[in-house]
Amino acid sequence: MSPRQLAYFRRRLLRWKDEILKESEGTLEALKAEPMREPDPTDRAASETDWGVELRTRDRQRKVISKIDSALRRIENGEYGWCEMTGEPISLARLEARPIATMTIDAQERHERDEKVSRDE
Repeated sequence: MSPRQLAYFRRRLLRWKDEILKESEGTLEALKAEPMREPDPTDRAASETDWGVELRTRDRQRKVISKIDSALRRIENGEYGWCEMTGEPISLARLEARPIATMTIDAQERHERDEKVSRDE
């Protein structure tokens, strides 16, 4: 991968991380500013459900941040864009769709099939 392509993906990953962090700050501020005061049990349950969904989303995004940081480290040490299973280059189209990808599509599909077989046993 060329230095220009690596710089592009680095910027893209940093922007993505920044967006996630800003969303998380917004959620935290909303939690602090809006304590649940619904007197009606049904309204309270609906609010708790909404907040539960929001917090699960933030937890998933926290995991994505970890993957973004890992991708940034791979850029720095020259491993970005190479499949961790086969050592083959990951296509630019795949990295464009999923910049945190660590495997080629074929390797990912093989990994998922193997995982499914081990779960079924």
